[in-house]
Order: sequence, then structure tokens, then C-alpha cells
Amino acid sequence: MADRQQVGRFRARAQQLDREQATLDETAICDIGVQDTGPDGARWALAVRGVDVQALADDDLILAWTVRGAPHFYRRAEIGQVAAAVEPFSDADAGKRIFDAAKPLKAAGIANLDALDEIAARMRAIVTTPTVKGEVSARLTEAMPEPYLRFCRPCNATHLYEQPFRLAALRAGLELRPGTSPPVLQRIRGFRKAAGADSRFDLIRAYLRLLGPATPKHVAEYLDAPAREVKARWPADTVEVRVDGETRWLLDADRPAWERAEARGTRLLGPFDLFLQARDRATLVPEAARIKEMWPVLGRPGAVLVDGEIVGAWRPRKSGRSFRIAVTGWRKLPATTREAIAEQAERLAAYRGVPLSGVDFTV
Repeated sequence: MADRQQVGRFRARAQQLDREQATLDETAICDIGVQDTGPDGARWALAVRGVDVQALADDDLILAWTVRGAPHFYRRAEIGQVAAAVEPFSDADAGKRIFDAAKPLKAAGIANLDALDEIAARMRAIVTTPTVKGEVSARLTEAMPEPYLRFCRPCNATHLYEQPFRLAALRAGLELRPGTSPPVLQRIRGFRKAAGADSRFDLIRAYLRLLGPATPKHVAEYLDAPAREVKARWPADTVEVRVDGETRWLLDADRPAWERAEARGTRLLGPFDLFLQARDRATLVPEAARIKEMWPVLGRPGAVLVDGEIVGAWRPRKSGRSFRIAVTGWRKLPATTREAIAEQAERLAAYRGVPLSGVDFTV
């Protein structure tokens, strides 16, 4: 029987949140993808795991729409393996991942995977040079028949459904140019999808390795996949553990790390850091009010992680040319913890390239 503290320590250690210095090749979260959302996105997630992001070459990383249609960074050399790993498990899985786009396709007798292949082929033909997303969308709208299109109220225009657009991009051999808004798509040089992904990139195994112990339902929610598809592919080399009375699973190879789970260190995690992407939020943050605070519909804060436990939330506050960090502690934070948080705030300021004017604590 284990508790949530053990879960937090195991994940913090597995995700290498206790490291001070490491290389990109040594960074485990690149296997599952590092979500790049917001100003403190993927590069900050790498930085808090000890990677010197300033020293990375332009070609070390590649950005693509993958899991849940979100932009994720990977090691560029591994993108062929990644493309194979993020493929839907089946046509039914593809239908789940593209949400409401599946209904008109089904009515028209078009299989979901066939639809993604058709969109991908059209996208690749369009994107011969770096192209803004809006232009790609407009040209796709002209080229695709009605079952692929919808009227978008916010845009007051008809265009392709968003999830098929995003999930077809990597199938088309397209990457996102980092730092562009609106997004710019471009061809991946020498792209070739692997025939099958190495087990290191298998998303179920990666979830268990980095966000375990978990259930098939947790993994399915992370992938936007049907739970039955995940259950059908559940690794045979797993072991059962009990967490707060619930049966979950770990990879057998990770059992020793689980049994001696230990993690030390203070980190300011970005709002979409992998640690916060686990689907068992009540395990990480047991109080319902705190869950709403940490994962609101809009405007997520970052998390203050201390020794594998979330102890509060943080938000940046602009102050002229500098900025401050507002920390809301969920319990009284000792002086040593406040000092460690202040050190991490200085680290974030250096990463952002702006002066830090101070850290404000409230409990």
C-alpha cells in the first residue's frame, strides 16, 4: 500500500526533477514529448531538469503537433520513431482523437484513418515552403469535400476541423517552426516514419515509466484514446501496486525505483509541465478546491514542487521591465523552502532574460 507522497517522489525522480545538470540525450521526458504551451513551456521544462537550453543547437529539437493535438518538442534525430509511436492504435481510436470530426466522416462512409491520410497528402502538397497555418487551412478548405469541413463560429468561416488538421501534420512530414504565432508549418528534412517505434517511445510504456503507477483509464485520458484500445495493448511486464486503496500498475523494471522512491529539490514547474499532465489529479492534489486552482479552464498557474510534492501555485507578475513571482502556499512554508523558491525564481528570471524584482508569498 502506498500513498500520494510516494507517487509524487517516484514521478519526480523518474522525470529527473532532482537533477542539476544533464544533457538532452539523458532527458527522459523527450521520449514522451515535452509540451510547448505558454511562455514557460518546453524549454523551461528542460531547464528545470538540468538541460542547458541556451547551449542547444537549432537542430537538436523538433516541434510537432502530436498527443492530444498539442505542440510537443522531441529530439530531432528521433522524429521518425515518434511519428510511428503517436499513430492512432486503430480507426476507432482515430475517431476518438479527432472528436466531433468523426461523425460527418462516418456519415459519408469515410474511415477516420483514410481521412487523416487524405488530409496529410493534401497538406504535404501545399507546404512546399514554410507556410503560415492560416494559408494552409484556407487552401485545404478549397480542396476538401464537405464531410471534412465545419462552420467555425469564432472565426465566422468554414474550414477543416481542428484536430484532424493537427494530427495529419506529422503524417504529412511537417513540423512547426518554433516561436511562430500564428504557427508556421514546414517540411521535415529527410523525414521517414519508422515502420515501428522502439519500446522507449511506446506511449503506454512511457506514461507508466514517467507518470506511473497508473491505470488504463489514466493513459487513455492522456492520449484521448478509448480505454479498451489501451487495455488491449497493456504491457505484459507490469506489476500491480495499491495507491490509496486503488489498484494501479507499474513496469516491472521500475519496481525497485518505486520501492525506494526518493526525490529532493524545489522546482517551479510551468503550467503544462509533464508532472502536471498526469490524469490522477486528486492523487497529486487531494483537495478539490486546490484542483480547481491548479487546473482552471483558462489561465493555469505553475506549480511549486518540493521534494516531489506540490505545495503551492505560482504566477508571474509584470513589473515594468522586470517581473515578480507571486507564490500561493497551500501550507506554511518554512524559511528554507522560501529561500529555495526564491533561488528558483532567479533561475526563471535568468531563463526569461529579465530582472526579477521579487517574490511575494501568501498562504
